[in-house]
Amino acid sequence: MATHQLAPKLHVLFFPYMAHGHTIPILDIAKLFASRNLKTTIVTTPLNQPLVSRQIKSQTEIDVQLLQFPTAEAGLPEGCEHLDFILSRKLGWDVYDRFSFATTLLQHPLEKLLQELRPDLVVADQFFPWATDSAAKFGIPRIVFHGNGLFAMCAAISVEQNIYGKRPNVTSDPTPFVIPDLPDEITITGKQLPAYPFPSETVKLFWGCREAELRSFGVIVNSFYELEPAYADHCRNFLGRKAWIIGPVSLCNRTVVEKSRRGIEASIDEHECLKWLNSKKKPNSVVYLSFGSISEFSAAQLKEIAMGLESSGKDFIWSVIRQTGENDDEDWLPEGFEERTKGKGLIIRGWAPQVVILEHEAVGGFVSHCGWNSTLEAIAAGKPMVTWPIGGEQFYNEKLLTEVLKIGVSVGVEQWTQIGGASIKSETVKMAVNKIMEGEEAEEMRKKVKELGEMAKKAVEKGGSSYSDLNALVDELQKSRN
Repeated sequence: MATHQLAPKLHVLFFPYMAHGHTIPILDIAKLFASRNLKTTIVTTPLNQPLVSRQIKSQTEIDVQLLQFPTAEAGLPEGCEHLDFILSRKLGWDVYDRFSFATTLLQHPLEKLLQELRPDLVVADQFFPWATDSAAKFGIPRIVFHGNGLFAMCAAISVEQNIYGKRPNVTSDPTPFVIPDLPDEITITGKQLPAYPFPSETVKLFWGCREAELRSFGVIVNSFYELEPAYADHCRNFLGRKAWIIGPVSLCNRTVVEKSRRGIEASIDEHECLKWLNSKKKPNSVVYLSFGSISEFSAAQLKEIAMGLESSGKDFIWSVIRQTGENDDEDWLPEGFEERTKGKGLIIRGWAPQVVILEHEAVGGFVSHCGWNSTLEAIAAGKPMVTWPIGGEQFYNEKLLTEVLKIGVSVGVEQWTQIGGASIKSETVKMAVNKIMEGEEAEEMRKKVKELGEMAKKAVEKGGSSYSDLNALVDELQKSRN
């Protein structure tokens, strides 16, 4: 009797950039692929392995492969394998530049791994542009992972093609202009555009990303079609990108334990956090503040935030991960602040279980730097936002929230800074917090974002747009292998 061998599982290799905002969602994507019965491998470096292992702890079918990070070859201090290392030690942009150079030295080790493993697909972060050529050497398709949403991607490409290079010194120009070619009329100023103060190595890396993207198999986007339909169509039809929209990927985490394991270990036990939130009997009564793992504020700015919170009278949870300088609490909190706000406020000094907090019914609004992970987590949880962009693509995300979706209130930041934040006074903080927490406008925003949150959940369930897009990608890979 003839025996029929089962075809081996499709094998997908993931290579995340060494920064929390990039690694966390790509690990969720790896879990989604594993849930479709695909063989899944994550490539990382030794000092980044604990972050990876923590998030995929229950996913025994996901393999982890390590590449040695070339710290010495790039002239980096020992232990510098992650963007957080540079920022937490305030090492400056010259070290960031050497870090960017170090990532290019991973090309040869990755190619040796590809030769050995021969995966059917490589999903590599956008900041590894060389991965397109590396995969092509072995006839393997490479998909680009974008940490951004569709709106920000479309806006950034338009600005790169139509503004940079044609308007010298545009990033110092406060004059508003309309971003060309977008489905909506979106106005921004030059000062709100990315103005990286980087040396040549990082600039070269960034500009190589688009060209490599055009030659890749396509892009994976952490969003969902119903959130940005015009920009999904614009990306595919006008910009010519082959895009699979498979988010919000954070929703693959179903339990409190899974949600709290995303990222590094929280500075507060999730049960302690939930206990505090459960003590708030009134829904939508707590405002949550967090500015991500990279953003920094001066002690003076943190003090303004604290005074604005206190004068708003709202209950709050505030995650403070980092600040500029070596200041202790007394330098950035008004005297007696924690005593006066005892029971009303909870300050988390470090990483917070953000998804757990946002999904709690007591939380009614989110003050955020508009990083895309935080933005999408808030939308999935149905929370309106105070937008406080700092760097990256965050000013584009602010425009999506305030002008397109109309579920956010701008705090009024006028300039892209990446690190250091802005000079926003306490009265402005108070007004913005009150605007998303109470009144007719707040209720209208909350209603809209709750509807979007329901759409997000449907998108990732069987038959939903994101679920179907991931299935379509797997089917295409299967056909190409056959």
